Amino acid sequence: MKKKRLARSKEGLITALDIGSSKIACFIARMSDEGAVRVIGIGHHASAGVRSGVITDVEAAEEAILATVHAAEQMAGETIEDVIVNLSGGAPKSEILHYDVSIAGHEVGDADMRKVLAQGHAACQSDERELIHCIPVGYTIDGARGIRDPRGMYGDRLGVSMHVITAMTGAVRTLATSLNRCRLEVSDIVLAPYSAGLSALVEDEINLGATVIDMGAGTTSMAVFYDGHLIHADSVPVGGSHVTADIARGLSTPIAHAERMKTLYGNAIASGTDDRELIDVPLMGEEDRNMANHVPRSMLVSIIRPRLEETFELLRGRLEMAGYDKIAGRRVVLTGGASQLNGLPELAADILDKQVRRGRPLKIAGLADSTGGPAFAACAGLLTFAARRPDEAPRTIVATRSRSTAEEPSGLMGRFGGWLRENF
Repeated sequence: MKKKRLARSKEGLITALDIGSSKIACFIARMSDEGAVRVIGIGHHASAGVRSGVITDVEAAEEAILATVHAAEQMAGETIEDVIVNLSGGAPKSEILHYDVSIAGHEVGDADMRKVLAQGHAACQSDERELIHCIPVGYTIDGARGIRDPRGMYGDRLGVSMHVITAMTGAVRTLATSLNRCRLEVSDIVLAPYSAGLSALVEDEINLGATVIDMGAGTTSMAVFYDGHLIHADSVPVGGSHVTADIARGLSTPIAHAERMKTLYGNAIASGTDDRELIDVPLMGEEDRNMANHVPRSMLVSIIRPRLEETFELLRGRLEMAGYDKIAGRRVVLTGGASQLNGLPELAADILDKQVRRGRPLKIAGLADSTGGPAFAACAGLLTFAARRPDEAPRTIVATRSRSTAEEPSGLMGRFGGWLRENF
């Protein structure tokens, strides 16, 4: 095991990898000397071996990751070795902790800042949970709060309030090991709603208060931003795939057809014409298309809406229980593939009693229309995270390669050759 800070690849390249339950996406970007980020390689592939944001079949996940990264490398004309990756599962836990150190009345300097941050970081280590983010959200001098940067101030005790996010160690190490087996080094791991917020929020929303709800296939996660920082994060194990499964069960149709109906005809809000519009529903196990049922669109909406209501009510309850409902303000931004369902912002606004909009990547150049929507906000946010190099950048412990593996060639041919040797 070792700790590794965010590292940019050769020639200013940054590689982001979003491993979700329904798709895997990879963006390769180049950063200019001025800090502008432009995507030069894009790859996305149907996910495999991932459930509720956690890898459950390592070999299947490896194949999908290799195919995704290879597609991005071909488009970019580059071979990458380091990736920054999203974490959407692993039961993330979020809490604000306070630590302080004695400064004996002298002026606060960089050494004092490092000392108090190191103390907070060390206190967060655990065998059962892996530290993902350790974000300083405010400082104190002798108990006086509201200090953003204490350097140059005087006092007896310097304190820091830190937003600590941890995840189950098994999920994090499985993710890192799977990427290592693909001959990819993990530069950092970032919580999915955090990166989605960095991508989809404007600066005023980050400062005045907003909640990002990232709706994936297997999980729905949220992140609360206020005063320029991420101050709370949570997730529920419900996503778009659960809506699809409800449709398949309710209408006795195959999963693939249920997903198609949800995409083409689904809506979270009922309309007056739903009863008059009929939808063809192929029956499970029937090969004859003439055996399809014809059901009103209102039946499809009546299956979709309860699951979405349940999801937003769970999130509202979690937010209120954590005490961040008021701090989060009245702005909600929806991201993720499952957020693209028609009528979803209106339903969320009704249940959460907030102003809701869909979010998309705002600060990244080079994205095509097909990859510039809510489904790719979290992946684009990883590039924003890497480019900004925020002071709150996490120090993630990742699994390292064995000595024999590290000595093998990296790059595209090395990754495929290693995978073939291990599996055949």
